[in-house]
Amino acid sequence: MCGIVGIVSSEPVNQQIYDSLLLLQHRGQDSTGIATAEGSVFHQVKARGQVREAYRTRDMRNLLGNMGLGHVRYATSGTAANDQEVQPFYVNAPYGIILVHNGNLTNTRELTAELFNVDRRHLNTSSDTELLLNVLATELQAEISGLSLEPEQVFNAVTRVYERVQGSYAVIALIAGYGMLAFRDPNGIRPLILGKRVSAAGKDEYVVASESLVLESGGYEIVRDLGPGEAVFISTEGELFSRQCGANPRLAPCSFEFIYLARPDSVLNGISVYDARLRLGNVLAEQIKTEMSTGDVDVVMPIPDSARPSAMQVARQLGIEYREGFFKNRYVGRTFIMPGQAVRKRSVRQKLNAMSYEFTGKNVLIVDDSIVRGTTSREIVEMARSAGANKVTFASAAPPVLFPHVYGINMPSRQELIAHNRSTEEISRELGSDQLIYQRVADMNRAILDGQSAVTELENSCFTGEYISGNIDAEYLAWVEANQVS
Repeated sequence: MCGIVGIVSSEPVNQQIYDSLLLLQHRGQDSTGIATAEGSVFHQVKARGQVREAYRTRDMRNLLGNMGLGHVRYATSGTAANDQEVQPFYVNAPYGIILVHNGNLTNTRELTAELFNVDRRHLNTSSDTELLLNVLATELQAEISGLSLEPEQVFNAVTRVYERVQGSYAVIALIAGYGMLAFRDPNGIRPLILGKRVSAAGKDEYVVASESLVLESGGYEIVRDLGPGEAVFISTEGELFSRQCGANPRLAPCSFEFIYLARPDSVLNGISVYDARLRLGNVLAEQIKTEMSTGDVDVVMPIPDSARPSAMQVARQLGIEYREGFFKNRYVGRTFIMPGQAVRKRSVRQKLNAMSYEFTGKNVLIVDDSIVRGTTSREIVEMARSAGANKVTFASAAPPVLFPHVYGINMPSRQELIAHNRSTEEISRELGSDQLIYQRVADMNRAILDGQSAVTELENSCFTGEYISGNIDAEYLAWVEANQVS
């Protein structure tokens, strides 16, 4: 999971991209990068860490141009500590292409061999983004027949990229001197949305970003979510072209976007993330009623922030008082997306503090968005007991995470997943809770998809083991586990 944004404007875009990345910071904290195009010249700044600390005034002054893109990274492929893998990536031919990517490619071994043995291209890193960029550059080079580059040639190249590349990918690229290209994988797993506004001079300006809140903050109107397998090309003059390039498109966005990853004030594929989380709370309350007597529960508490809407609805549906028992330190990053189990564990207590006067002598029902490795949940249960809780029931708005997630979330190893090969009762003992209640997959789907008809299915592989790209088998999963991000 990463956050990406690209802008074609009639004025300098450096500040606009910086502001957009601040809004997308929740999608990645490892590193960040901004690139702008001044005519046919690229300027870029890349750094480890978060957006607010990464850029200096001198950096922003050097990011000249009215077209640009930006990225915040949460490492799921390659090595988290490798500065060379900070996006964006650049190749100088043809024309000069600079690219950012959100997602995970699942045929990287085959692509690496093809690029070396057939395309004669050299790779400097193990990043799948560099792979994707070189595939695009190779196919675009094959399309060049004259001095100019036409949108039709760009789309032809993207069509062949779809034929070669498998997995999840939302991509934004700048082509020096010509414009900005954006495209989304044929299953629509990772989000990408297009927005438009008109400048004071009457010129069309466009933005493409991971989440709709970027558009709203910048004063853009939502044009549409890019469809699965759709590519758009926006010229440097602000002219928009689009084409369906991927064969057999199938819209199946990642359910974890709605459960945890996206900000609640975003709308993905026409579905409000906040409303989806409220509905997740409603159906979780139904499940809680079937599994326990709620008469002795004194309070319902959320784990802030992403579980708050679900917890509020659980409390409302059960008729139990809702209280905020955990105070969040907002200067500590999201523990789930921090690299390394030891770092995540240390960060839990730096991030959350249990207020004893909300726990002492009470039977508490704690609601979290999901339980992945169990590190955070175990620490939270222990904190609640240390703060004086009499009884701790833990409820998850998501089903048990049983399988690796290979499409852009760092869940590569089955052995890291607390639910793998354990019953609910065994997991509860591991967490130290008195009882554990999980959402069911069918109820999760019903909650997220309710009230609309554009999206009819979700990418649920980490819950069900069903991988929609069709090229995932036991051998591949074993290889992923052996080569997980460090």
